[in-house]
Amino acid sequence: MIRAIQLYRTDCTDPHRNLAVEQYLLETVPEHTCTLYLWQNRRTVVIGRNQNPWKECRTTQLEADGGFLSRRLSGGGAVFHDLGNLNFTFLVRKEDYDLDRQLSVIAEAGRALGISVERSGRNDLLADGRKFSGNAFYEHNGRSYHHGTIMVDVDGSALSRYLSPSKAKLESKGVASVRSRVVNLKELKPDLTIPEMARQMEAAFERVYGLTATRLREENFDLAYIDRLTEKNRSWEWLYGRDMKCTLQCGARFAWGEIELRLLTGEGVVREAAVYTDAMDWSLAPALEKALTGCRLRLDELQARVRAAGLPPQTVEDLCGLLEQQDI
Repeated sequence: MIRAIQLYRTDCTDPHRNLAVEQYLLETVPEHTCTLYLWQNRRTVVIGRNQNPWKECRTTQLEADGGFLSRRLSGGGAVFHDLGNLNFTFLVRKEDYDLDRQLSVIAEAGRALGISVERSGRNDLLADGRKFSGNAFYEHNGRSYHHGTIMVDVDGSALSRYLSPSKAKLESKGVASVRSRVVNLKELKPDLTIPEMARQMEAAFERVYGLTATRLREENFDLAYIDRLTEKNRSWEWLYGRDMKCTLQCGARFAWGEIELRLLTGEGVVREAAVYTDAMDWSLAPALEKALTGCRLRLDELQARVRAAGLPPQTVEDLCGLLEQQDI
């Protein structure tokens, strides 16, 4: 049961440091406490933990324009952040995680602004029938967070300039343009600003939880630890290091997300496995990589490893079907 709430808002716009602060807040969130973290990134593409950066983002163009690539801990797909976007993170112990309550904070903030908010699909929030917020989730060592975007006045042209969603993903949405499905809240409330959106989120947070928030101060954080996390977040190994040459490659898009399997084999054995996916479950890729590594390159044995990996039944069925389609 939540007995205290905390607020932290930063003026930092460095995505690698902001994600480091997010991880620090997750690791230090007290029992029976919910923390709301509000933050912004400047010209950034943030990819999900298990995505291939070269397939999701036009990295050369982004860097040429002075932008940043960043990889988060949570699963899900790639998103674009600029200073017209407000990011939020709810951080709690696992036993107090309540997605409906957390999402109701955003709905309540929208209501106060005269904007009706509705939930759609696995991770989107809509206003006027169009997406203004995408959400992702992460849990580790008994602590959980739920974070997402609030598009207030995002540069829509940058979405197509830097993001490169697959043809399968676009076709699965049944539309020709990503931009046609999204909306800036400023279109619905022309006088809305980022500071006002943040104020409404803070006020809604207190109303929904019925508590007065304690404001956290950066000087009380372990800044040396945050510096180390920041360096990890901007490292080549974290951002790009999962790319792997392979001898077997396959992929498909399913209801739960898009996936690509890359297997490096030798002497009839999988020596290394890499899994790229925008599935919301961040643990799917590492579980599958661990299961397939060391397996003999036989269809029945690969499928048996998939079935033993502890994945949801529909995911297992889909992956076994994908393997069956390959020339193994």
